[in-house]
Amino acid sequence: MSTSQSTSAEVRPFPNPKSAPEAREPLPEIPAAEPVVEVPHAPTTEKAPAQPRKGSTRRFILPVIGIAALAAAGWFGYKYWTVGRFMVSTDDAYVQADMAFISPKITGYVEDVKFDNNQRVKAGQPLIVIDNGDYRIALDQTQAKIDSQDKTLERIKAQIVAAQASVQQAEAQKVATQAAANNAARTQKRAEQLVSSHVASQSTLDDARTAVEQANANLVGADAQIAAAKANIGVLQAQYNEAESSLASLKLAQDKAARDLSFTVIKAPFDGVMGNRSVQKGDLVNPGQKLANLVPTRHLYIVANYKETQLPGIAAGAKVHVRVDAMDGEGFDGI
Repeated sequence: MSTSQSTSAEVRPFPNPKSAPEAREPLPEIPAAEPVVEVPHAPTTEKAPAQPRKGSTRRFILPVIGIAALAAAGWFGYKYWTVGRFMVSTDDAYVQADMAFISPKITGYVEDVKFDNNQRVKAGQPLIVIDNGDYRIALDQTQAKIDSQDKTLERIKAQIVAAQASVQQAEAQKVATQAAANNAARTQKRAEQLVSSHVASQSTLDDARTAVEQANANLVGADAQIAAAKANIGVLQAQYNEAESSLASLKLAQDKAARDLSFTVIKAPFDGVMGNRSVQKGDLVNPGQKLANLVPTRHLYIVANYKETQLPGIAAGAKVHVRVDAMDGEGFDGI
């Protein structure tokens, strides 16, 4: 409400207090209240800004929200009908891997350790080096025996060639002896004819018969020499075969020595991460002793535990979806 007249306030003095019967300190004077003048405000001619119409905004937002809700419900319903009702889930699952125990195959002192715990290694990377002095000497010894056996084989082979030459010589000697025997036989026959015709004496016939007997004896001796030479070849051939067998055994021993020498360097069988190291430089290790663990980084698998009532809905080869807490809830698919 507005008015055109001004109003003034009436000022009155504050009454003085009455004197007290007892003497008291005078009270401080309180100044008189100043007049308060009220000035009326002039009437405002400006109009307030127009308020936006709320009805039109609501009519636009509510249908959008309804459509979005229906779309979300339809999408979740579709996912449930096509996938969700067939899914079996559990949170009792663990990531596992078939780790390998790093162990030596030979006995020896550790010369160097080339890995630390939690270190990533590649397949074939050296992990542990064992002193190879004794194993290198064993390999050199087998090589020396092989060289000696090779020379033995060469000697026996030369003896076989000589024996074959002896056989040929004995056979040639037999041919000569056979010719002499034939000649002695013809001489005997002529001597018999001459004696029967009283041209030659009996002593001539006796000499001819003796020559025939000697030729036949020499012929038997030639056959014996041939047989002996052939038998010698057989013996030498058996010695050669035996030496070859010994050489094969020596080569197997050489392969074993080389294999033992290769075992002085223990290598990673596959890519992975090392752990549980229990070996130091200078340790004496034995075959089968566990020195460390190697956990693969690629061949991992998940062991999930389900309830008995969930097992009918699980089959080999089914597609699975896995979410890992350590991966901030990110998931991946598997079989």
